[in-house]
Amino acid sequence: MCGMIKSNETERKSRAEMGANMHIVLHQPEIPANTGNIGRTCVATRSALHLIEPLGFRLNEKEIKRAGMDYWEHLDVRRYINFGEFLEKNPGAKIWMATTKAKQVYTDVKFGEDDYIMFGKESAGIPEEILVDYEETCIRIPMLDKIRSLNLSNSVAIVLYEALRQNGFGSLQREGELHRLHWK
Repeated sequence: MCGMIKSNETERKSRAEMGANMHIVLHQPEIPANTGNIGRTCVATRSALHLIEPLGFRLNEKEIKRAGMDYWEHLDVRRYINFGEFLEKNPGAKIWMATTKAKQVYTDVKFGEDDYIMFGKESAGIPEEILVDYEETCIRIPMLDKIRSLNLSNSVAIVLYEALRQNGFGSLQREGELHRLHWK
């Protein structure tokens, strides 16, 4: 790992002990701001972020830092040279492929607590040569046919939170506290 994504060993062990709620996989992401936003969402949900190269940017670019703000040091991020290496390092992973080519809607499937949800690059999605091997686990977000696709970081948030909802939100905080201002 390089630059700002590197975390110290103690933080990494404590995250590993707690376990990820889910796994988000980005196949060849191109826009640093999207990856930064997705990284922040992963930190908020204690989900691991898997990045499959080539990336359309360097991981130390200021756009990632701006989008992810100061949360990047807490991100469990893993990089892979290609999809083959990702499969090799995550044997037996249940992988859902988010694509506009899917026949089933993301709300119609049952996500497991440790599933992987993969999204393709902004300009082209997940390559069809990968999708053909995962036809049963391809999912889509409904939208009008005149729209090519939704923004990548929005798509990740939509599908990830449905997967978390189906699993009772894991260990995520479910209640907040309202602090009322007392005017004198």
